[in-house]
This record gives sequence, structure tokens and C-alpha cells, in this order.
Amino acid sequence: MGLLPIFLFGLLTILAFPVAAQSTCTNPFEGESPRFSVDYWEKTDFCHHSVPYSEIFSGGPPPDGIPPIDNPIFESIETATEWLQDPSPVIALEINGEARAYPLAILIWHEIANDEIGGVPVAITFCPLCNSAVVFDRRGDGQKLRLGVSGNLRKSDLIMWDDATESWWQQFTGEAIVGAYTGTQLELLPSLVVGFREFANQYPDGQVLSRETSFQRDYGSNPYSGYDTNERPFLFSGELDDRLLPTARVLAGVIGGEAIAYPFDILREKQVINDTIGEQNVVAFWQPGATSALDQPRIDESLDVGMAALYSRDLDGQMLTFAMNDEGEIVDEQTGSVWNVFGTAIDGELQGSQLQQILAFPHFWFAWAAFRPETAIYEAG
Repeated sequence: MGLLPIFLFGLLTILAFPVAAQSTCTNPFEGESPRFSVDYWEKTDFCHHSVPYSEIFSGGPPPDGIPPIDNPIFESIETATEWLQDPSPVIALEINGEARAYPLAILIWHEIANDEIGGVPVAITFCPLCNSAVVFDRRGDGQKLRLGVSGNLRKSDLIMWDDATESWWQQFTGEAIVGAYTGTQLELLPSLVVGFREFANQYPDGQVLSRETSFQRDYGSNPYSGYDTNERPFLFSGELDDRLLPTARVLAGVIGGEAIAYPFDILREKQVINDTIGEQNVVAFWQPGATSALDQPRIDESLDVGMAALYSRDLDGQMLTFAMNDEGEIVDEQTGSVWNVFGTAIDGELQGSQLQQILAFPHFWFAWAAFRPETAIYEAG
């Protein structure tokens, strides 16, 4: 290899990773009192951070003390039926025609699964303390990352880390907040938390994450029993937004720059909410059939909290209005077609049509309000 190819190879290798600006920082914690250990983090560039270190706490475990799943194994729906119940909560993800379900019965013990689906490297994440299930494209600046559990928390939310630069990433937002990747945003991907039966009905050929993880865990048990009614979230500092109870469930997202939260209590009552946020016409669907992962000691014995999703009401140039019919089905008033929680028309004139999902996810209220204090709450009537 000549000098020029060697030079170009070296240059490409450097460009594959983010290059932090030159800094004269000698004491990255000057004036702050970090409440976490730096002993594990040989690569982390602590001179670069976008949040005060005083907001970050050690949750107890060391890096990957809660081990992510790096080599997931999948099984058929038929096999998964041997241990999952109809309302067992799963994160449903479909990319490029490939559909997979990630049971919270497993993720509650691992919090992150690094996977590749439909040709896209993804991180399926679940923070039990925030009841936050979010899926990301795990490429940072084009570099495929392996994400792990740092053991640290901010606003009670999981902080992830990558093993390329040991940067720290906020699970709730997907933004790097410490290290060389600071300021980089992972792309959020549409996903739903639904009951296992609902996933099976939508994707009969779908795959389900297997309990064969190479770790010994009591999958199906809930190590956070009773957390659904916790009045003070674990390691949460700051004021709680008292407009709702801390662990009230909300379907929340940012639409056209406006943050909005739909309380599950209202969703359960109405089941369909037609709304307009800014210039975006949206509809929220709710239906029963998914248990909480954070209620009883056994997840499948927990309260049915239901499942919810947010979609655009605009379809092929027409704005649809939705309602519940006398049979308890979601229908659009324009054609009478029947829709499911996945935003798919399953019967009627529009059968096979698909609504565009809006990036809104189920969270505990305290967590959403902590990251989006300006949010508006949908009120009945």
C-alpha cells in the first residue's frame, strides 16, 4: 500500500468517529459535585457535556451491571404463546416488512436490546423508572453503535453509553449529553407498546424475542413491584409537576414543536380523540388488552392499563374523523371503515390503508414533564 492510500485510510478511520473541538479544559467538574464514579470511563471526554453534572446520579450498578441484550434470539408467535399471555406487554416494531415483538417481561431486566431489523441497526430501550419504551436507529454520525446501560440516571431516566467513545446518551430523548458525541441525536423510530395478542393479530408471521438470552433472570417477574403508584420517583431531583400524579400514564409527543400529553385516564374514557395540534390533524387511539409491567410481582397478573398510539388523520389528501361504533370498534365517519390500534384499516372501503404514526410514546407523567415542562395536557371537553 502506497503512502496516499495509507493516508486516506487513516483519514477515513478518523472521520468514522466524532471529533470534539479542541479544549483547554483541565478540570471538567470544576464548580460541580459529581454524584457518580468516573473510574469506569477511560475513553469518556468529560470536558464535553450539554447538561450540568449535578443532574446525573449513580443508580448503583456499574456499566452494564444491568446487561443489555447484544445477540438477541427470536422465536415464532406459536412458541412464544407457551409463556406469554394475550395482554403481556410487548414493544412492537416493524421495519421494511419485518416485524418483531420485544416483551417487557424480558426488557425490564435488560433495558436495552441491540438488534438489526429490516436492515436497520436499532436499539430497543425500556426505562422502568420512567415507564419509557423508545426505539432508536443506533447509528451516530453514520457509525453503528452498541449501546449499554451506564448505571447512571438523570431525572430518574436511564443514561445509555456507547462502547466506541463511551459517550453518555439520554434514553428519554436519544441525545448524547456527555462525551465526544455530545449534541448528537439518535433517530427515534415509530413503535408501540401493545398486548402480545394484538401484535400476533397484526403480524401473524412476526418474531418474538426469546428468553434464551444467556442470562439467568426470572423473566415475567417484576423487580419494581408497586412502582406504578410510587409518589416519589427513584433518584429524582427537582420539583414534580403536580398537574397529574407522578406515575400517571400519558401518551406524549412533540408535534410541530408543540409538546402534548394525553392522559391514559381520559384515553380510557374516550378511546378515540380527534385533535388538531398546530397545523397537524391527529387522532389518539386507546384500547384495553395490555398489562402494566410495573404493578404486581408477576407482570401477567398486573392491571390492564391498555395501549395507545397517535396518528395523523390525513390520508391521501382527505382528513378523517374517527369514533367508536356500537360494537366497540374504531371507525372513520367518512367511510365507516374499521381500524385497529396499529392505525391499520382492517375492514371496509379503506381496508389495507395505513395511517402515519406520530412519534408519541407512553410515559409516566413526571418523566415527560421533567424533560418537557412546557407541555400541554389534553383535557376532556
